[in-house]
Amino acid sequence: MTAILGISAFYHDSAAALVVDGKIVAAAQEERFSRKKHDAGFPVQAVAYALEEGGLRPEDLEYVVFYDKPLTKFDRLLETYLAYAPVGFSSFRLAMPLWLKDKLHLRGTLRRYLAGAKRARLVFTDHHESHAASAFFPCPFERAAFLTIDGVGEWSSATFGTGEGNQLAFLRQLRFPHSLGLLYSAFTHYCGFRVNSGEYKLMGLAPYGQPVYLELILTRLIDLRQDGSFRLRMEYFNFCQGLTMTNERFHRLFGGAPRAPESMLEQRHMDLAASIQQATEEIVLRMAREVHRQTAMPHLVMAGGVALNCVANGRLLREGPFDDIWVQPAAGDAGGALGAALFAWYQLLDQPRHAAGRDSQQGSFLGPRYGNASIEKFLAGEGVPYERLDDEDELLARVAKIIDAGQIVGWFHGRMEFGPRALGARSILGDARNPVLQATMNLKIKFRESFRPFAPCVLREKASEYFGLRPDQESPYMLDVAPLLEKHRLGLAQDQRERMSRSADLRERVNMLRSSLPAVTHVDYSARVQTVDAERHGRFCRLLESFNRLTGCPVLVNTSFNVRGEPLVCTPEDAYRCFLATDMDALVLEDCLLLKDHIPGPLTQTARRTHLAKFKPD
Repeated sequence: MTAILGISAFYHDSAAALVVDGKIVAAAQEERFSRKKHDAGFPVQAVAYALEEGGLRPEDLEYVVFYDKPLTKFDRLLETYLAYAPVGFSSFRLAMPLWLKDKLHLRGTLRRYLAGAKRARLVFTDHHESHAASAFFPCPFERAAFLTIDGVGEWSSATFGTGEGNQLAFLRQLRFPHSLGLLYSAFTHYCGFRVNSGEYKLMGLAPYGQPVYLELILTRLIDLRQDGSFRLRMEYFNFCQGLTMTNERFHRLFGGAPRAPESMLEQRHMDLAASIQQATEEIVLRMAREVHRQTAMPHLVMAGGVALNCVANGRLLREGPFDDIWVQPAAGDAGGALGAALFAWYQLLDQPRHAAGRDSQQGSFLGPRYGNASIEKFLAGEGVPYERLDDEDELLARVAKIIDAGQIVGWFHGRMEFGPRALGARSILGDARNPVLQATMNLKIKFRESFRPFAPCVLREKASEYFGLRPDQESPYMLDVAPLLEKHRLGLAQDQRERMSRSADLRERVNMLRSSLPAVTHVDYSARVQTVDAERHGRFCRLLESFNRLTGCPVLVNTSFNVRGEPLVCTPEDAYRCFLATDMDALVLEDCLLLKDHIPGPLTQTARRTHLAKFKPD
């Protein structure tokens, strides 16, 4: 038996992944256990979980693999600071303590946290090797091109190459500071969202605007070539030498100072979001076409933070040269832990790999699970009323009726998802046909911005009847945006279109009825689709089937089981606290059903006050 532990830590979304004899046994982000969103510390609890899931002790590990090379990254930081000295001293002064404490002595740090793993060999992969490995080795293809795009690893900000059998071959790279991820993050910062967590908000804001700044971006900010490579004009940016992403020259170019967080969104911010989103899509398409030209591969796999831009992925599927693409569900740094472990097994140990026509990610349900016994013990300790339903058909029929009645359900079942998306294990569910559900969920459940869209989950065999997907196309990891078909759209009267275009109130735009599935239809008639099938999703698929039998609709709203500023729930305790603190109507914890109406009011009021005081906006 060869047990390999992959680790990502000390930058963003620390995680641990365990691979045993080539099989993915466990993977989880540290934030889910620590309850600190985007926890960047050493993944102590995630490591403990992974070993427990595998029935192993640290002594059983053969290899511990870290997802990047800290000394090479430190070299890049020093070169950058020296190039801008003395201007970058403030940034340098803030960065050095963490490097001197942990990162520069990572071998000792790993040995200290994994004291029992004395015989395990320590391996350090390149950052983009980890990304590429996470994309190719679990993918369903025997051979494929890969494309990795993020902010920056050691020096690379994008790479591409090929994967065949058990080997990766790198062909080209784009180097720091020229980075699509950092360009997108610059606009994230400028529009008032937090870098490294607010990029998906910028993507969600884009359909409300027009790309009026696109030409300015392409002519003043970057020098873009036909093959997708580019150079940033660094006189507009501050991320190399300062504590912000943009500078005064950038602000003058786009008409003013950065938006203050939580302040009113103006049409200008929506237009900026639309512009950088369209620029990103154009760059990704050009990169992909160049990858195809150089590799002639029929399939593409992707990872890196930019690969989570599902709007760009959707365009790439529809307009790109590849027959199919597969994106790592944990495409960001957390997925680097999994990629590092798989890289060691296949590339370094030269173990055989045979694609089976379906990915080996197991639906990305790689986190912990909790049985009815531990759930009931917890509920008894809390003294709350609940109903145990051992007949699954009865349970699913009850839940389907609750959702059909316009109520919102917290759904907790099986192993927790690995990656940023809720895929049916830790989800909040609602009726996609309900015209007020989006506003209700955003304001009373998620406590987040009103413009944020919700994703539909749909039975795989029914997906092409509702969305612009091929009948054989699947999107199990919610990483593709597709248009709603015309037959499900509702025409807007001329006065409605004019009012929508003029309105500064995003809530008015969001709540305008535009389809038969209003809760999941964005203002541009797009939707971030998750296809659900029996093999991957089990009980969650059977719930959709039950809802379809009851209503004739195979679509539900599926959003992550958390509130703004909080990580996805991990344990039954996390789910129960979140349920109490929000306006969810029902909670399903495996076979146990809780109804909010049956829970004493003072409990929920206290929980809400505590919850809102604890979690700050992200």
